Amino acid sequence: MKNTLALGIPAYNAAWCLPRLLKSAQQQLIPFDEILVYDDCSLDDTSQVAQQFGATLIKGATNAGCSYGKNQLLMATTCNWIHFHDADDELMPNFTTLAHRWMAKENCEDVILFDFEYRDNETHALISVSDFDPQQLKEDPIRYAILHQINPFCGLYKVDKLRKVGGYDIDPKIIYNEDVAFHCKLAIAGLSFNAEKELSIINYRIKNSMSNSNKLKCEQAHFEVMAINATKVGKKYSEEIAQKLWSNAVILASLADWNTAKKAINLASSLSNSIPKNEHILVKFLSKLNPYLAIKTREKLIRLFKTASRADG
Repeated sequence: MKNTLALGIPAYNAAWCLPRLLKSAQQQLIPFDEILVYDDCSLDDTSQVAQQFGATLIKGATNAGCSYGKNQLLMATTCNWIHFHDADDELMPNFTTLAHRWMAKENCEDVILFDFEYRDNETHALISVSDFDPQQLKEDPIRYAILHQINPFCGLYKVDKLRKVGGYDIDPKIIYNEDVAFHCKLAIAGLSFNAEKELSIINYRIKNSMSNSNKLKCEQAHFEVMAINATKVGKKYSEEIAQKLWSNAVILASLADWNTAKKAINLASSLSNSIPKNEHILVKFLSKLNPYLAIKTREKLIRLFKTASRADG
């Protein structure tokens, strides 16, 4: 069977950035077999832009969010491989060439993660470069998906495998951490992973992006995702989940969400007695007595020293 590749783009009020992505899609050395845009009830000219560039347009009846849009794209494609891409990011001309190399491999893994550049949207200055570890991904994708951020724009997926596991979850509780939830779900379902190290994607830092504008909601959703994972994987990954929950609790405390921070630290403590090695000796000591007190004391000390530092300045 011939391998075919779809580009699926969930879009909402994306008229300002969609041309950049669609131009980069048209400049691929090997053309996409399908370019699909899901317009999630945009209030601007997203639909018109998509049609101007020859993309297949799917219009939503109500604004339902990015995960719902990706599921609609997944069900609409006639290709056997799909790559989802955020409307405000960009592809380098070599992306489809690399994708087809993977797709042509005998017994290719179900999910291939592509390394990418992270650049400022205004200056285009390079901020960082991702570094997915192929060996760790192949050896234990569940552990990797729990411990590492896997972004929504860097994956190449077998369509039939994604349909079989049900695509993205659309639970409102995890909507701000949907991509972590998605890749954990795929790994737990038994899908195999690998990584492409040649750069072929550009992710742009957008000042008012959903994640930058909703840091508290992102952390609250991250707690929900780790709690779900804890029920699914049992004791095997308790250390890894506890480690993520400790970090989660620290950030929640810094955002003054003490209720969710307490839930996170209590769940972490129930999963593992380990305390993060990089914590202050006082926090480690208090954690043995009362982990929640340790986190609260940690945050109060940070705020105290910051206030004192500003006063000295």
